[in-house]
This record gives sequence, C-alpha cells and structure tokens, in this order.
Amino acid sequence: MTTTTTLYSWWGFMYGLMTGSLIWKCGSCFEFEHSQPLPLQDWNNNVTFKAAAAFAPPLMVGLTLVNAAASKGAVCLDGSLPGYHIHRGYGSGANSWLIQLEGGGWCNSITKCVFSKKTRHGSSHYMEKQIPFEGILSNKAEENPDFYNWNRVKVRYCDGGSFSGDSQNEAAKLYFRGQRIWSAVMEDLMSKGMRYANQALLSGCSAGGLASILHCDEFRHLFPRTARVKCLSDAGLFLDVLDISGWRTLRYMFAGVVRLQGMQKNLPRGCAKRFNPIMCFFPQRLIASVRTPLFLVNTAYDTWQIQVSLAPASADHHGYWNGCRKNYARCTESQISFLQGFRNQMLYAVKGFSRLKKNGLFINSCFAHCQTERQDTWFSPGDSRVCWQLVF
Repeated sequence: MTTTTTLYSWWGFMYGLMTGSLIWKCGSCFEFEHSQPLPLQDWNNNVTFKAAAAFAPPLMVGLTLVNAAASKGAVCLDGSLPGYHIHRGYGSGANSWLIQLEGGGWCNSITKCVFSKKTRHGSSHYMEKQIPFEGILSNKAEENPDFYNWNRVKVRYCDGGSFSGDSQNEAAKLYFRGQRIWSAVMEDLMSKGMRYANQALLSGCSAGGLASILHCDEFRHLFPRTARVKCLSDAGLFLDVLDISGWRTLRYMFAGVVRLQGMQKNLPRGCAKRFNPIMCFFPQRLIASVRTPLFLVNTAYDTWQIQVSLAPASADHHGYWNGCRKNYARCTESQISFLQGFRNQMLYAVKGFSRLKKNGLFINSCFAHCQTERQDTWFSPGDSRVCWQLVF
C-alpha cells in the first residue's frame, strides 16, 4: 500500500474506468505519515469547509413509475410501484447508459420495515416527484465531464434489502421484492433503448453501492459481449468487523435482513456455496469473485459505518464515544487509533481484489459517506483541494 502523499483526479480515474486503461490498484486521495483522517463532513453530514466554487442549480428530473411491475409482484415494501428518474443522453453519449442505484440503509425487522414503508425508502407514494441530478448524474460537462451526455438513470430504493429480497409478510402487509424490482426496472429500461447500449456503467451509493456489487454480473449479462460494461460501488464496502464492545453489530443487522427478506436464493451462488448466506451479503466476501470489471470508491473512515456498526450508541453504554461521534475533532487518541484499525482492515479486505487487473479502487482518508453523488466531492471545477483541504 502506498504511504506517500498522493493526489488523483476523479476525471482521470473515471476515464480509465470506462476506457479500460486504468490498472492502478490502490491509493488514497491524500495520505500522510499517520494516515490521519481529513475533514469533509461532521457527524451530522454538515460540510465543515465552505465550498470554493458556487455551482449552477442542478437539473431536476421527474419520477417515472414502472407500471408493468405490479403484475410481476415487483413492488415496494408497501405494495406500491417502483420507480426511477431518467435523463436522456445525446451526441457521443446517446448509446451510453449510467444506472445509479439509490441507497437508504436496510430494514432488518418487521417493526423497522413497517416504519420504512411509510417513508420514501419503502413506498413510491412518499418519493419526491423530482430530484436533482448532481455529481455523477450532472448534465453539465464542466461538472461531470465523463458522463454528462449519457443516458443517466437514478433507480429509487424502496425494498430495504439492496434490491435482493424475495419474500413477504402477510400479517404486516410487507413485500420484500427487491430482486423483482431490479428485474422489472432493468426490463423497462431495456425496452426504452438500453438494449442498444455500447457501453454501460452500473453504480450505486451505500445500500445501492452494495447492490451494484451484488448485481454487477447480472447487469453484464443484459448486454451483448461487444458492449463495454463495468460497475462502480460508492460507499458500499461494508465490513464484518468488531465494534467497540467486541460485538459484530453489522453482522447481526445483515443476518436479520437476509433472513427476513428471503434473499438466500438470490445471493451470488459462488459465495453461497462456500459461506453462510449471511456472510455473502458482505462485500469483502464478494468482490474478488465478481467477473465484471468493478471499481470501488470508499473512504477509509466511512461515517455511516463508524456511527452504526463500529461505535453505535447500543455498544457505547457509558457514552464514551458521544463526543467523537458528533465531531471527529473531539476523538481521543485511542479512538483515532481504533478508527485507523478499521482503515487497516478495509485495506486488507481489498488486497486480493486489487491484484486483479480488471479492477480498480479509490480509497481516501476523509470522514464521508457517498462521494459520487455530491458535486463538491465528485468534481469541483477550478479548485485544488482534497477533502476540502488546500493541497498547495
């Protein structure tokens, strides 16, 4: 692993991602002697440094419901229709497609799923009718030089299981149909021209980033062999690690998701033959076996994992981590050491993956979660900053 101070441009690695010229294995946007994390957001997702450049108002894109999904049982948690937002490509990007899978966590119990079905993450009735297309979805060349004129799609997340479940609970009137939603949306997009794609990129953030790994090879099989198809997972590298109390909080959460949503049969077969199905919901067990070229974007100090699976309130009975969770600058030396241990586990988890020439990754040392969706972390024009720190 490199330990020297290094700066990489988003444009450069995304160009390599789609052209196939990128064979760089591992790095950090900015690493220094002790791999000290750099600020990007505080624990409440507030930017801690003022943006250097003002961005033009983003393109607003309307919601499209998949009307044919109901007959296939491809419905949200509450039984409503799934949906997506699409902005058509043009010119050199007319036959190029970028599909982004929305994130939004998981529901691992009946109680939590009943709550979720009354939100936009469980029902299209609560989804915004329009959403901004920013970052990797932007339609402006100066903000998104690689994909601005592609067909760009944001698939809404309403199943609570990374588009992978196939079950239901009659008593609670809950439908865990993520796998069917995935298939119905892909079928709908293929009918709207995606079948003619000469290049396609499946991306996703958080739970959507995990889904982009789980469905990567399925996505590849939608297209002819002549098409260039790759996948991108942003903040989807969720690790099976011990929390501050010695408990595996995330494994417990994922166990509930896998069992409740009946997704054992939908998890990658190669993994399921070797491991307990629950372990096959962890990307560290999956990434090396994905046959399609895959690019990982992650911060080694992922704020969601720190707050929910590394130092959750449930494991912090005496409130020792309260200050650190709210503001990273208040973390003690021992807490920073614990977080750096998590970083080391992440780098170890991608070691084998990084040796495969078809793969690539970008792991930085910012406190953040999901970096491709935000304009300031995706492509900030005219600004020489890394994690909002000036680099010269």
